[in-house]
Amino acid sequence: MPHQHLDTSLTLERRMAVFLALVEAQDLRLTVRESRRVTAERFRLSEQQVRRIEQEGLDGEWPPLA
Repeated sequence: MPHQHLDTSLTLERRMAVFLALVEAQDLRLTVRESRRVTAERFRLSEQQVRRIEQEGLDGEWPPLA
């Protein structure tokens, strides 16, 4: 499925790193909202960008999900 709203300025490697950090934050028992905020701050992204990356990672079953 094409992701029409992706930030093409971020490489796939960078997006995958953001996704991994998001999953790891949730594994540390942060809420979904908190994990998005912390990850956005860490990578200097908007929470909207993090949500799009999150969806892309879920759809693509990126590590650590795979």
